[in-house]
Amino acid sequence: MRYQPFPSDLFSKNRNKLIAELPPKSIVLICSNDIMPTNADGSMGFKQQTDLFYLSGLDQEETLLLIYPDAPEAHLREIAFVRETSELIAIWEGHKYTKEEARTISGIENIQWTSNFEAILKTLAYSAETIYMIDNEHMRNSSLVETQNARLVKEIKDKYPLHRIGRLAPILNTLRMKKEPAEIKALQKAIDITEASFRRVLAFTKPGVWENEIEAEFIHEFIKSRSGGFAYTPIIASGANACVLHYIENERICQDGDLLLLDVGACYGNYNADMTRTIPVNGKFSPRQKEVYLAVQAVLNYATDLMRPGIYWVDYQKSVEQFMEEQLIKLGLFTRQDVDNQDPSSPLFKKYFMHGVAHHLGLDVHDVWDKYKPFEAGMVLTCEPGIYIREEGIGIRLENNLLITDGPAINLMANIPIDIDEIEALMSNKNQVD
Repeated sequence: MRYQPFPSDLFSKNRNKLIAELPPKSIVLICSNDIMPTNADGSMGFKQQTDLFYLSGLDQEETLLLIYPDAPEAHLREIAFVRETSELIAIWEGHKYTKEEARTISGIENIQWTSNFEAILKTLAYSAETIYMIDNEHMRNSSLVETQNARLVKEIKDKYPLHRIGRLAPILNTLRMKKEPAEIKALQKAIDITEASFRRVLAFTKPGVWENEIEAEFIHEFIKSRSGGFAYTPIIASGANACVLHYIENERICQDGDLLLLDVGACYGNYNADMTRTIPVNGKFSPRQKEVYLAVQAVLNYATDLMRPGIYWVDYQKSVEQFMEEQLIKLGLFTRQDVDNQDPSSPLFKKYFMHGVAHHLGLDVHDVWDKYKPFEAGMVLTCEPGIYIREEGIGIRLENNLLITDGPAINLMANIPIDIDEIEALMSNKNQVD
């Protein structure tokens, strides 16, 4: 692995938190993600199932985790199953976990080969009543691909039809919303790598460069810093492209006078940064660009101050939207009278600010969450207001990653340049050198 190993007690603690929420005679089963095929004999890079990683730290395909707190024998209460290697696998694919390595990483004493899973489960299932399993229950999930965990659910239902099947998602989603110190440390590392790459891009950007060349500057710094690469497909959007929320083609030449919206983040140890900055291609904001930028920054500052324990996401979003509405009036995009006369089901601000202002962040970029639970200390969320004026070709979004505390939220991206004067100064210094 590229990243520094986590302390195994992180995963032991996470398992204990889960165990505390389970009813008696419950087995937990989670397996790794598939290695997804492309065409012919090709495959995509492996990405671990995040609940499995959260509970074990094991970052390898063909891995299973079994937790049975009430198992009659102590050594059967936590078992990790990993792929048995061979000389042939070592030659063609490289190193796989030894049992001792899996034990050290996970803190689980009983490590078995994956081939032993069915026999051991059959023995343990006899005394269990409920088998808790995972499926992708994220509110935004729209995948048509059947996961390995989904296949396992079908298999368990077929083999053990008289057992109850429990949903792990409501339990694990709640647990994962609050981060342990080691998780915050990993998030900060991903953010620091993102900062270094952004400063590199500030020194590189000028009229005439391609969006994909800027993307290459980011990935160079990411890989050099032992990151796992982009946390998500990067958005490198110049000019009118910045008004397309999920623009990912990154294929246009950056023009003099354009703004450049950069929505990127590094992944480190499976934890993800999520940064957005908007910069002038030529190093200088025009008066109108500056006016809109300062409005977005005002909303960002307001939303940051508002992110406190006890606030519900729905109320948070509504409050930020009301503040945004005032900024859009100041920008002359509509009037107070227009707002008073608007259709309440189609508010005017939606034309210029049409997305959520915050989401949880962690092992998944849009991390698991429950929108009906209040913010609590230990949660990490993004804060990302934006204003998109398509008729003017201006799209500006600013995004920080915030750690909620018992007091004001901590901006984990405080060292990443955001103020107009600092951005212009950094780009000006580069231009003088050029």
